[in-house]
Amino acid sequence: MPRRPRLLIPVAITLVVLVVALFIFAGIYTDYLWFDSVDFTAVFSTMLLTQILLFLAGAVLMVGIVGGNMALAHRMRPMFGPGMFGNAQGADRYRLAVDPHRKLVFLIGMAILGLFAGSSTAGQWRTWLLFQNATPFGQTDAQFGWDLSFFMFTFPFLRMVLNFLFTAIILSIIAAALVHYLYGGFRIQTPGGVQASRAARSHLSVLLGVFVLLKAGAYWLDRYGLVFSDRGKVFGASFTDINAVLPAKGILAIISLICAALFFAGVVRPGGMLPGVALGLLVLSAVLIGGVYPALVEQFQVKPNQQAKEQEYIARNIDATRKAYGVDTAVVTQYSAKTDASEAVLQSESAAIPGMRLLDPSLLSPTYQQKQQIRGYYQFPEQLDIDRYPSSDGKLRDTVVAVREMGLPPNEQRNWINDHLVYTHGFGVVAAPGNAVDASGVPNFSEKDIPPTGTLGKYEPRVYFGESSPEYSIVGGPAGTSPVELDYPEQGSSGQKNNTYTGRGGVSIGGVFTRFLYALKYGETNLLLNSNINENSRIMYIRKPIERIQQVAPFLTLDRDPYPAVVGGRIVWIVDAYTTSDAYPYSEPKSLEELTTDVSTSRLAVPQVPRDIVNYMRNSVKATVDAYDGTVTLYEWDPNDPVLKTWQKAFGGIIKPTSAISAELRNHLRYPADLFKAQREILTQYHVTNANAFFSGQDFWKVPEDPATKKSKQPPYYVTMKMPGSTERFSLTTTFVPNGRQNMAAFMAVDATAGADAKLQILQLPSNTAIQGPPQAQNTFLSNTTVSQQLNLLRGTGGATEVLYGNLLTLPFGGGLLYVEPVYVQPKEETSGRFPTLQKVLVLYGEKVGFGNNLDEALKQVFGGTTAPTTNQPEAETPNQPETTTPETATLAQTVDKAQKAYDDAQKALSANPPDWAAYGAAQTALKAALAELAALQSGSASSSASPSPSPTASPSASPSPVTAATAGP
Repeated sequence: MPRRPRLLIPVAITLVVLVVALFIFAGIYTDYLWFDSVDFTAVFSTMLLTQILLFLAGAVLMVGIVGGNMALAHRMRPMFGPGMFGNAQGADRYRLAVDPHRKLVFLIGMAILGLFAGSSTAGQWRTWLLFQNATPFGQTDAQFGWDLSFFMFTFPFLRMVLNFLFTAIILSIIAAALVHYLYGGFRIQTPGGVQASRAARSHLSVLLGVFVLLKAGAYWLDRYGLVFSDRGKVFGASFTDINAVLPAKGILAIISLICAALFFAGVVRPGGMLPGVALGLLVLSAVLIGGVYPALVEQFQVKPNQQAKEQEYIARNIDATRKAYGVDTAVVTQYSAKTDASEAVLQSESAAIPGMRLLDPSLLSPTYQQKQQIRGYYQFPEQLDIDRYPSSDGKLRDTVVAVREMGLPPNEQRNWINDHLVYTHGFGVVAAPGNAVDASGVPNFSEKDIPPTGTLGKYEPRVYFGESSPEYSIVGGPAGTSPVELDYPEQGSSGQKNNTYTGRGGVSIGGVFTRFLYALKYGETNLLLNSNINENSRIMYIRKPIERIQQVAPFLTLDRDPYPAVVGGRIVWIVDAYTTSDAYPYSEPKSLEELTTDVSTSRLAVPQVPRDIVNYMRNSVKATVDAYDGTVTLYEWDPNDPVLKTWQKAFGGIIKPTSAISAELRNHLRYPADLFKAQREILTQYHVTNANAFFSGQDFWKVPEDPATKKSKQPPYYVTMKMPGSTERFSLTTTFVPNGRQNMAAFMAVDATAGADAKLQILQLPSNTAIQGPPQAQNTFLSNTTVSQQLNLLRGTGGATEVLYGNLLTLPFGGGLLYVEPVYVQPKEETSGRFPTLQKVLVLYGEKVGFGNNLDEALKQVFGGTTAPTTNQPEAETPNQPETTTPETATLAQTVDKAQKAYDDAQKALSANPPDWAAYGAAQTALKAALAELAALQSGSASSSASPSPSPTASPSASPSPVTAATAGP
C-alpha cells in the first residue's frame, strides 16, 4: 500500500476523535457555565466527579476482571497448539484469522467493554450517593428489625454491586471459554464430546465456583429483599415468603457455598465429577427448595385459608403504606351529611358562601387570551392557576392568575434574529378575583394590561423565564446602544417599545471562544457572525421553571404544575418538589403518573419529567424561579425527612432552611396538588385499616370521574371553605364514591396554608348513605325541568351557543353537603375569537336545586330569601278546555321573545369583525334580565295555579319554593 493512503486512515481517525472530543468538551463546559450562572456549581462538580469516579471504577474493574481472565486463558493455552486433540481445522481457521491482530482486537474489545461498563456504573450515581450519605430513619421494618435506611439506601447499592460482579463473571466465563477454544484448551468433537486440557478445566472451575459463591451471597441478600415481594395479596413479604421462601433462601445460600467448594475442589482433582455434581445439586435445589416448596405451601396452606394466613402481613402493608405516603396522620370524622338543619342556620351559614371561587381556571384561558393577550405573539397557558391576593379590605381571596408569556413571532416574521434576539420575553401578570365577573360574564381583572395596572403594585413585569419561553434568547448590550428586544406594543409611529436586558440572568457570551462553543452546542453559525451580539450579550437557555429546577436538583421529583406569584416586586415561579423512593419496605408501589393523572393534567403544557414507580413520597422542598433573571432557590420544607437529609449530605449547602422563606412568599405557598392526588388515590383503599376488611375490599372507594367531561378523574380543587367546627381556610378538596356506585362515600380536604405538618381531614359518610356523589349531582342538575329549559334558552336557536360546566365544587354545609357549579356559555362555532363567559350558577343541597344569575341568587332559591323557579312537579290532569290567551301567557310569550332577541343581538355582536364587545355585554345583560323575568313568571304561574284537589282551598307556601331534584339517590 502506498505511504500516503496508509497515512490517511490514522489522520482521519484522529480528526474524528478530535471533533468528537471538541463537541464533548463544548457540552461539558457550557453546562458548567450554566451552573455557574445560577450559583449551583457544587451540584455540577459533585455530579461530574461522582460520575467520573464511578465510570473509572466500573470500567477498570470490568476490564480487569474480564480482560484478566482472557489473558490468563491465553497464557494457559496448550504448548502443542490447537491440533493436539486431532482434527481442529474449524478452531484453527478462527485462530489464524484473529491471532495476527490479537492485541488490536483485544484492546478494541476491552475499550468497548469498559465504555459500556463505565457508563452503566456512572448511571448509578444516585444509588452510590444515597449509600454513601445514608441517614437513619429511626424506624425499623416489621420482619428483620433493621433500620429502614438499610432497605432504602444500602440494599439497592448491594444489589448493584452483586449485579455488576455477576455480569463480570458471566462475561469472564464466556470470554475465557472462547479463548480456550481458539487456542486448543478444549474442543467439541464427535464422537467423544468435549475434551479439555487440565488448565482449561481448572480455570473454568474456578470461575464457576466464584459465580456460585456470588449466588450464595445473592440468596442471602434476597432474604431481605422479601420485604419487596409481590407474591401475596398485597406488596411486601407474605405468609409464604416468610414461612417458606425465607428459610429456603437460607438453605440455598448454604447449598451454594457447598457447591462453590465442589467447583474449587475440581481444581485439585481435575477430571473428576465434582463440578458436574455441584452444578446438578445447585439446579436441583433451586428448583425443589426455591420453587416447588414455596408453591406447595402457597397452594395447600395459604389459599384454603388466605384471609387468616395473610392477616398479619396485610396489616404490615397497611401500616407501611400509610406512613410512606404520609396519610397515617389523616383525621377521619364520621359525617352523617343530613340536610335537616333549620332554615335560620342554613341562611346564616350561606351568608359567607357568595365569596367563594366560581371562576374555573381550566376554562378561562381563552377568555384571558381574548381580553388580555394584547398582541398575537403573547400567550397564556391552557390551564390557569389559583393563588391568593388581598382584596380592598386586606383579606386574602382566591384569585385566578396567569403570566402573559412570549410565544412565537408571526409566521411572516419568523427568522433567526426575531426568534432569538427580538421576541425574547413576556410581560406582566393577569389576575382576576375568583368570585367576580362583569355584566357580560367576563372576569373583573384586578391586574391587567400592558404596562400592568391593578392591585398588585409595582413589580418587574418582564418574563424571561417561563413555561413557554423560547429555547434560547440572546439579550443585553452596551449602555447607550439602540435596544433590540421587543418590550411591549404601544401607540406611536413604531408601534412598539424596545428594551435592553440589564439583569444577571443567562450566561455571558461576550468572548469569541464562548460564542464558538455555543455555536457548536446549537449548531448555529449566527451565534458567531451576528453583529448584534457584543461583549455585554448573554444567552438564556434552559428557561422553563421545571427544567431549571430539575437541572440544579436532579434528585427531586417535581410537581407538574408551576404557578406564578408576585413576591418582593418580582414575578417568581413556585414549584413543589418531592423526595421519592421505590424502596420503602412493605409500602405499596404505584406509578406516580397514574396517581396524579386526572382531567386537568391533559391541559398542562409543561414538559413532563419522568414519572417513576414510587412507594414513598414527601413534599420536602419548595422551589422558586425568578422570572426576570432565572435565579433558582430551594427551600427546605420538611426538615424531618431522612431522604432529604441524605441528599443534603451529598449536595451540602444548596437548600436553604425553612426560616429563609419570607413572610410574603409564605403567603403564596400551598399544599401541593400532585401529593394530594397521590394521597387520595392511596386512601381509596388505605382508609381501611383493618386487615380483614382490607382483604375483602368491600369498603374501598374510588375518585369519581369529572362530571363535566366524563373523560377522566375529577381533579381536586383549591377553594376557600370551612370544615365543620373550623374557620374558613384556603383548602384543597376532593371527593370519594364507593367502588361500583356513584353516591358519596367521603369528602377530604387539607388546609393548603398549614405548612409541612398539614393533616388531611376526611368526612366519612355512612356506608348506606343516599347522599349524591358528583356524577349524580350533575345528573340532578341536568334532569331538572326548569334548569333544562333555561339551559336550552342559553343554547339559543339551533344550538348556536354551547354550554360549558365549570368545576363542580363540593362543600360541607349545614351538616350536609352543598354542590356549586358555574355555567359558562360560548359560541359553538370554533373561531379564534370565541371564549366562555360565566352566565349562571347551579346549587344543590339535598333535593333542592338553585339556578341563578349569580351565586347569591341561586343560594337564596335554595335557602330562602327570594322567589325561586318553579318546582319540578308533574302536572295534574285537567279536563280539555278551549285554548284561551290570558294576560300571564301573553306576558310569558313576550318575555321569551325578549330573551330570544337578546340572544340574537349577542350572536350578531360576536359575528362582527372585530367582535363588538360592548354590544355583546349589553345583550348578555338583557338576556340575564329576560331569563330572570321568565323564571319569576314561571314561579308565579305555578304558585297561582291550583291543582285539582278534594280540599276547597289551597294555602300558599310560607317561603319560596326551591327547584326540587327530579332524581336523587344512588
